[in-house]
Amino acid sequence: MELQSQVTEVRHNYKLTSLFVLCSYCLSPIIHADGLAIDKVYHPYVQPLEREVEWRMISADGEQKHRLGIGQSLSERLFVEGYLIVSNNESSIDAYEAEAKWQLTEQGEYAVDWGVIVELEKDRYDNNWELASGLLMEKEWGTWTGSANLWAIYEWGDTIQSDIESALALQVRYRYSRYFEPALEFYSGQNTRGIGPAIMGDMKFSAGKKLHWEVGNILGLDSTTPDNTWRFLAEFEF
Repeated sequence: MELQSQVTEVRHNYKLTSLFVLCSYCLSPIIHADGLAIDKVYHPYVQPLEREVEWRMISADGEQKHRLGIGQSLSERLFVEGYLIVSNNESSIDAYEAEAKWQLTEQGEYAVDWGVIVELEKDRYDNNWELASGLLMEKEWGTWTGSANLWAIYEWGDTIQSDIESALALQVRYRYSRYFEPALEFYSGQNTRGIGPAIMGDMKFSAGKKLHWEVGNILGLDSTTPDNTWRFLAEFEF
């Protein structure tokens, strides 16, 4: 029985990986306003009474983009967060972003857990805007978790051409322990196509307080994607 269970789990994991790779090629038009589609992978869950401070950074070709955010859950299903965005070639804040995430289903209620997210970003110096809406999906197979983010993005402003785009980010994660979870991520797009490993984990300090961290290295798969893109994330929840 144990061997049969292991074989079944391997089959589920193979099907999940195959589905993610197929989706990534079918939905390849993906790009964010800065031309690089690599960022964090969102999960559809909201924790009641949760507050967090978040920092994340994307580094590629000698350039860096930092986000510093403060967020709070307003209900059992709604979480809102505001960000300040700074790039390494600027000495001050160059954009602002507001974000809202809704958890649509209870965890385990259906075969796939669902959520939605909406983001609005405004350049500080130029009258340029980006509105993004994403569908968040997640499913567990034993000790494996698969996550997918599907985005629709609209950009407009004085110095950029109005454009509607789509976006996709995929992650397969192995829940080895609370402190260490290896993962594989895939990003694809008009100016981006990359795949690479990531590691993440949680450090608990006291009741209701923990630090979540992530480190990933995405390797470019075409000539328009940087050879190496590093992503870092730290969230302190309290």
